[in-house]
Amino acid sequence: MDGGFCRTQRLPLSGNRCSSDTRATPPRTRAMIVLHGYTGSGNCYKPALLMRQLGIPYQWREVDILNGESRTPAFLAKNANGRIPLLEVEPGRYLAESNAMLCYLAEGSALLPADRWARAKVFEWLFFEQYSHEPFIATVRFWVAIQKSAETNAAKIAEMRPKGYAALGVMEAQLAKTAFLTGAAYTIADIALYAYTHVADEGGFDLAGFPAVRDWLARVAAQPGHLTMAAAAAA
Repeated sequence: MDGGFCRTQRLPLSGNRCSSDTRATPPRTRAMIVLHGYTGSGNCYKPALLMRQLGIPYQWREVDILNGESRTPAFLAKNANGRIPLLEVEPGRYLAESNAMLCYLAEGSALLPADRWARAKVFEWLFFEQYSHEPFIATVRFWVAIQKSAETNAAKIAEMRPKGYAALGVMEAQLAKTAFLTGAAYTIADIALYAYTHVADEGGFDLAGFPAVRDWLARVAAQPGHLTMAAAAAA
């Protein structure tokens, strides 16, 4: 199913500290990029939001993971790991792993700094997101809000939720000092962490004790070209 985002226009960008010139030339222009994803997945939302903000046109193709569509022979031929999102940059050329997609798509834009140290700090947060944040906040949300299996997984949720709060605490400490995760500038690090943080409440995470995180969520939502996950699914 085609849907989701497909935007070609460049967006006006302001010059204050909470926004950056995110314009970039699409990595490849010979064919329309196709994003194979599942509506409601934060990992699928990441590259979609980035392409929207960079003005890179693409097509969304829905993969029903709850009914095993990512485990079919046809899909496994594209990604042997059987997971979404999957970015088809041109026919027969596929890229897996959401944060790898962010790096690929943001190359040449202000969202992925050219400076060696600044870029490493972006990577630092990308690795944190996949190791210390997403496994807990996203997984609990999946059980609670998508799979509707909170009761079945109650013991696991009780074990994982404190680890999710610990990740939010790390973010809170940084965002109490800087507007965005790596400093004054919005980068793909913010996109990566925003994806599941802004829907953490759907997994029962209470952000009331994280005022800096809440303020940061508002700054990210105010970025040019931003779409919420709900709006993206309806676009």
